[in-house]
Amino acid sequence: MNLPVSRLDAPAIPRRHVSYAERNARYWQRNLAVCVFGSFTTLVSLSMLLPFLPLYVEQLGVSSPAAVVQWSGVAFGATFLGTAVTAPLWGRLADRYGRKPMLVRAAVGMAVVMSLIGIAHSVIDLVVLRLAAGLIGGYASASIVMIGTQAPRERAGWALGVLSTGALAGNLIGPLVGGFLPGWVGIRGTFFVGGAMIAVAAAATLLIVREDFDRAVDARSRRAAQASPRVSVNRAVIPVLLVTAMMVLLANMSIEPIITVYIGQLGVPHEHLARIAGIVMAASAFGSMLTAPRLGALADKVGGWNVIVGCLIATALVMVPQAFVTHWWQLAALRAVMGMTVAGLLPSIAKLVRQSVDESQSGTTLGYLQSAQFSGQVVGPLIGGQIGAHVGLQPVFFVTGALLVVSAALSFWVRSRHPQAARVDS
Repeated sequence: MNLPVSRLDAPAIPRRHVSYAERNARYWQRNLAVCVFGSFTTLVSLSMLLPFLPLYVEQLGVSSPAAVVQWSGVAFGATFLGTAVTAPLWGRLADRYGRKPMLVRAAVGMAVVMSLIGIAHSVIDLVVLRLAAGLIGGYASASIVMIGTQAPRERAGWALGVLSTGALAGNLIGPLVGGFLPGWVGIRGTFFVGGAMIAVAAAATLLIVREDFDRAVDARSRRAAQASPRVSVNRAVIPVLLVTAMMVLLANMSIEPIITVYIGQLGVPHEHLARIAGIVMAASAFGSMLTAPRLGALADKVGGWNVIVGCLIATALVMVPQAFVTHWWQLAALRAVMGMTVAGLLPSIAKLVRQSVDESQSGTTLGYLQSAQFSGQVVGPLIGGQIGAHVGLQPVFFVTGALLVVSAALSFWVRSRHPQAARVDS
């Protein structure tokens, strides 16, 4: 008589056949909690300088109003540029040496650089240090690589949506903190507070985050993946996802350079422009916070491609009426709705990127995804500013809306043309 084999008597699965996600299945939820906290903390620290950045530029010796605006823009954009350049490198190193070391590296590096900004002696120092923060930082990017590769396939969209909420909350709260903190500790002291906040995130990452990384096992998996036939399929799918991610950030950021001017044309008094512009800018992030986890979970149920195409079309439809508003609160309401539709895009794209490649290459590919997103944050304000200056403010909304529709059509075409792209989403 054949007796059933108990679990205790069952042969152990050789470690070389256990995937990275399976080895870390017991850690991903605690790691998610730390990554949400760390993403929130680092982005608060990076964005809280927005309200007083021109004032700090003046303190560093720049007197001309035009030069203050120019240097403030360069200093702010330098961090995005640095992250766009190095994100693929850090993703590749995450595949080779583990995800946790990349998180620790980002947090420690950003804590040091943020503190050094507080002792800058010239505007050149400020720009260089902001660039360094992007080159060696990127905690939120490293978090996406870790959670995207550790979360179970059926919950990856939800997990990435929750992680996105932490980053959005940091971008929302940061300028609010930067509005009152300099009055307590001074502008330079604010950077030391920011560095201390990131140091707390670094300590939490070092002490709480867990990772089971086996370089030998994952190296074998990486060599096998390079010979896999699915690589040729994804050569068409992955670029479309990267372009779509860039378009999302481009559309969201294209209005930033002209939003204060646009609100001024709506009849808002000059003395209230800064406050109203801040509310309108925050509306998009607030809307995204409300729906990011829900749309991420929806992507787990109905598929990432469906959410991507639907959200792109919905965002384009919400973009157009913004050109015809007559009151600032109408613009704020539409930006909030746009934030709600945009929120489903990045978690769904990251989920599909993760599922379209072997896990041994996921860090590298997700690094390219982060690079595409930050490229959109750099290019979006440039395009919006140029169109607003030479054509008009309303056309900015039409152009970005059209780009979103083109991205939706491209995503639908790729999904229809490559059945494999739909299968990895099931």
